[in-house]
Amino acid sequence: MIAPTSKPRTNILEVRNLRVAFDTPGGAIHALRGIDFRITERETVALVGESGSGKSVTAQVLMGLLPKVARISSGEALFRDPKTGTVTDLAKLSPATAEFRAIRGGRISIVFQEPMTSMSPLHRVGAQIQEALELHDNVTGAAAKARVIDMLRLVRFPDPERGYKSYTFELSGGLRQRAMIAMALVCNPALLVADEPTTALDVTVQAQVLGLIRDLQRELGMSVLMITHDMGVVANMADEVVVLYRGEVMEAGTADDIFRSPRHAYLKALMGAVPRIDADPATRLMPLASPDEGVPATLAKQRPVVRPDAPPLLTVKDLVKTYSIHAESFGLKKTAARVVKAVSGVSFTINDGECLGLVGESGCGKTTVSKMIIGAVPVDSGSVLYQDGDSSVDLAVMNDAARSAYRRRMQYIFQDPQGSLNPRMTVLDAVSEPLKVQGIGDKASQRARVEELLGLVGVDPRFLNRYPHSFSGGQKQRLGVARALTLEPKLLLLDEPVSALDVSTQAQVLNLLNDLRANLGLTYLFISHNLAVVNYVADRVAVMCAGRLVEVAPRRALFADPRHPYTRALLASAPSPDLDRRLDFELIRDGAATDPGKWPAPFDDREGVANELVEVGPGHFVRARVDAKVKELV
Repeated sequence: MIAPTSKPRTNILEVRNLRVAFDTPGGAIHALRGIDFRITERETVALVGESGSGKSVTAQVLMGLLPKVARISSGEALFRDPKTGTVTDLAKLSPATAEFRAIRGGRISIVFQEPMTSMSPLHRVGAQIQEALELHDNVTGAAAKARVIDMLRLVRFPDPERGYKSYTFELSGGLRQRAMIAMALVCNPALLVADEPTTALDVTVQAQVLGLIRDLQRELGMSVLMITHDMGVVANMADEVVVLYRGEVMEAGTADDIFRSPRHAYLKALMGAVPRIDADPATRLMPLASPDEGVPATLAKQRPVVRPDAPPLLTVKDLVKTYSIHAESFGLKKTAARVVKAVSGVSFTINDGECLGLVGESGCGKTTVSKMIIGAVPVDSGSVLYQDGDSSVDLAVMNDAARSAYRRRMQYIFQDPQGSLNPRMTVLDAVSEPLKVQGIGDKASQRARVEELLGLVGVDPRFLNRYPHSFSGGQKQRLGVARALTLEPKLLLLDEPVSALDVSTQAQVLNLLNDLRANLGLTYLFISHNLAVVNYVADRVAVMCAGRLVEVAPRRALFADPRHPYTRALLASAPSPDLDRRLDFELIRDGAATDPGKWPAPFDDREGVANELVEVGPGHFVRARVDAKVKELV
């Protein structure tokens, strides 16, 4: 249990020796093994750990949302309501009772990780928030609507009246999460449980949501239980930290104690697995769950020597992609088409053996660019030149039959390893499928190739006949990497390959990707919104916003001396697991730096004046007006 401090504080929640087990046909699985922690009034406690550590099970106990197969075998979860002084043991109280229902949503609220699946797509946002108010505060009609609109204004909806009438699918990810926060806080709870509330958000939106939670906590006087595996979030939000591992508390204390003088080996290892935005990429990440497996020497190939004067392996030039959107609902007449330019004149090169990081917020066009390169999305205009020996070919103008020969040389690794693997195919079938499609080898040689690849990516070849559900997230992503390498490609397109993984699993996959590139001579286009990850893997970085590249530079130059206001905003919004580098929430609160319409000269778009990528340093390009003295201004 956290040691008491000299300052007297009132506990709003006290968890004592809490044990939870899941009864399965194979026996009991102990999710919580006697954990202890407390939360005082107006305090933020961070519950930290990997998947399977028991973080979300703890939240389910507090909210009365445990599945039927789970049971609380012992312990207490004492909630003291500051309004009435009543103490309730949530571990003993049945979730089906009216007393628990009054606490859940009324006095203790929760914000989930993914608002799109947590809110109904069939009901308007205002109606869903108002329902919570009507259930717990007995407020109805115009008064309830007014309170909901006030709450939407409090969580900084740009147009609360419009937000009240909107559906969730009409909102961006950040606005959906704000709506979820509004629903959780509309009844003015004493305790907010935030279960990975920003994991699925872009770095700038994440920073704004974290700042919003912090401001609302101060304004409403509530306590917060922040559940996360992101140590950067912990450093910026937590007063006290509880570190869980396999259902047990490994270490607990103030944020200052945890970050400045970690004691437990697991906590030290957790810190070592976190990529940092200011770290030296040569410093290898240290995974937790399993030994750090590199590429076996017997399978590694000699990396080919690249001539200094060799042309780029891939040259993307003036790519453009537009979409026409019609408004149509319930059989009503279509309105005039609205043209959305998803990609607007994007150009870059990737050298043989290089990793180019492509960063930006959701919707900026990163994934569209990668799909245009591989041929999954047709190109409106522009070229994708692939260097084939001494000549180059334009993949953008090829038909599917002509492009198929080059698809062996370029492979795609997706963000979600679960969704990219067929649940009905064994490992052998999934990884060997590209060989079967291309008609390469017989069954014996295909099996031998799969076994070789599994050894290469650190998966036991004895698991050939297992199905994807038998593997962890990190193992599934390793299988995705193995399948992408089956045809011995030259170029890998990696779309957020580690964003869905825990910090330790992420470290394993990042180390693997670096090893494969170094030993097999691979070339990467690495798409991510996590700047710390990009810092660890990329040689150069290209920054996208609103369909355009705004800055391209060598990794070291971009992180040390960003020039464009959008790049600076991305770096300022990236949470670091360092108490001395906390986020400036005031600076990023309004999101002005991410709005092209608010950029200062010479970065603003002005009618009649072209904006171009202008070189401001060796290999360092910034998008700005060409009529200005750019080098002096940026």
